[in-house]
Amino acid sequence: MTATASVARGADMQVQDHWQGRTRYTVFDSDYGDGAHVAALIAAWGADPQRPQYLHVVALATDLQPGFHRIPQPDAGVTLDLLAAPLDTALAELNAHLDLIRLHDATGSAFARPLARLTTLGARLAAPGLDDDQRAALTAQGFVFENPGHAVFASRKPRLPVTPQPVRHALVLGAGLAGCALAARLCARGWHVTLIERHPDVAMEASGNLAGIFMPLLSRDDNVPTRLTRAAYLYALRLWAQLGGVGQAFDGAACGVLQLARDADHAAVSRVIADEHTVPPDFARWLESADAEALLGLPAPDGGWLFPQGGWARPGSVCEALLASCGARLTRLFGAGDVTLEYEEETWLARAADGAVLAEAPTAVLASGAGARRMALAADLPLQALRGQVTHLAPGAAPQLPLVLCREAYLTPSAQGVLCAGATYDLDADPALRTSSQRENVTRLRALVSDPHAAEAAPLAGRVGFRCVAPDRLPLVGRLPDFAAAGSTERLRDVPRHPGLYGLLGYASRGLIWAPLAAELLAAQLEGEPLPLEMALVDALDPARFVLRARRGGRQPVNTAFDV
Repeated sequence: MTATASVARGADMQVQDHWQGRTRYTVFDSDYGDGAHVAALIAAWGADPQRPQYLHVVALATDLQPGFHRIPQPDAGVTLDLLAAPLDTALAELNAHLDLIRLHDATGSAFARPLARLTTLGARLAAPGLDDDQRAALTAQGFVFENPGHAVFASRKPRLPVTPQPVRHALVLGAGLAGCALAARLCARGWHVTLIERHPDVAMEASGNLAGIFMPLLSRDDNVPTRLTRAAYLYALRLWAQLGGVGQAFDGAACGVLQLARDADHAAVSRVIADEHTVPPDFARWLESADAEALLGLPAPDGGWLFPQGGWARPGSVCEALLASCGARLTRLFGAGDVTLEYEEETWLARAADGAVLAEAPTAVLASGAGARRMALAADLPLQALRGQVTHLAPGAAPQLPLVLCREAYLTPSAQGVLCAGATYDLDADPALRTSSQRENVTRLRALVSDPHAAEAAPLAGRVGFRCVAPDRLPLVGRLPDFAAAGSTERLRDVPRHPGLYGLLGYASRGLIWAPLAAELLAAQLEGEPLPLEMALVDALDPARFVLRARRGGRQPVNTAFDV
């Protein structure tokens, strides 16, 4: 056995003694490799009767798309995060409290300080092959070496704040995609969730459409919306597979999505992205006109992007599948009407319109979409309700497609015997179907399928919903800010927050894919777990970002990033 292998095996032999008596144990490995090492660790955890309740493994991987990837595991007590980033970048963007660290072939010594920031007192470091400069840098940060390849962290310098163990009971207001996803992710962690809905059933507002589309974004600069949507899309696909799969656990089809280029310039930008060969073909594939038309059976003059794993799903059925996974830890309070929240003695009280207390818990989450604007506690958040009318067409009124087709508009394959086309973006609050919106949808549909006679004489049929949208078109995930107490605050971490009050809001038109990852992020924040996103993205979603923007002149910039 080599000296390197001996040190690594020695660390493995000691880990079970190290994790005994702990509730949560977090391991960082700088080389996931083929996964065998991590699999062995998880197996050891599963076989140890004195194991911690939760094992969290964070590892660097090289064969994934850039960013953080949370990989759902069969056992709810195990979490695996794969980070596709260089070591220094990963450590800078990671929010975690590390108990065991494995370093392989690290270069330079710049990693020492960010690593120490994440390390808990008494954590162990297994790092064969360090040179003298690296050991000196780690020693300066508080690591005490027992031999050249093994150290214990002994520094008492302030590190990342530790989240106190929460009382695991939450009120969640809103049983659409946002609220149902959070209920599922909290119940999986042993929380009791009281889900409060003003309507008598799930998904009766923005999440009530017959078909929602799931697909990622692409952009030349890999901007924040692109990175967030990629992470959310991939996590949603993994979570849905764990639930039982699209079309099995819930209504829908992973039939693929073809996004046609808007024009020749858009196609040229797309070709540049395709020529860089950074996007895996099972994620997105650029099709020139002939290939797109052969797949579609319709004109595609400028080509388009094929997202093979994309498709459509009925959001209401996704909500039910998520709630079915909650088991007995979920309490449904549906048909509650308009509810208000009050904070008394470190407890949130949900009151009905007549003042009666419906439920109480130390944690409350607003996941009610545009309805959150009626809450005084969320009144200062710059949320807008955008009216969206979807047109329902009978088969034969428009082409029956093998996949979802989109550009400025979209058309789905048959969903419960209906083709869905749309949707409008209106600034009014009219809840009724109207002829002008029908004409708008039909006009865009005809351009999409290159047929001036599509949907002729179609009856006025469809659905109106109201999307909850923030000015920057990004969701709001996290603890809600207290605007009145903000004063001269200039940093996110210093913004005063309402105690125990959180938001999952602003999902716009991407609730299907944003909801699972946003719920996982908030659940991880509540538990003090390693977060499933880079800190740059976590900060971009923080509801308190609007406090800082208000202080900087009141302007709320709209995201105009050019995506494909």
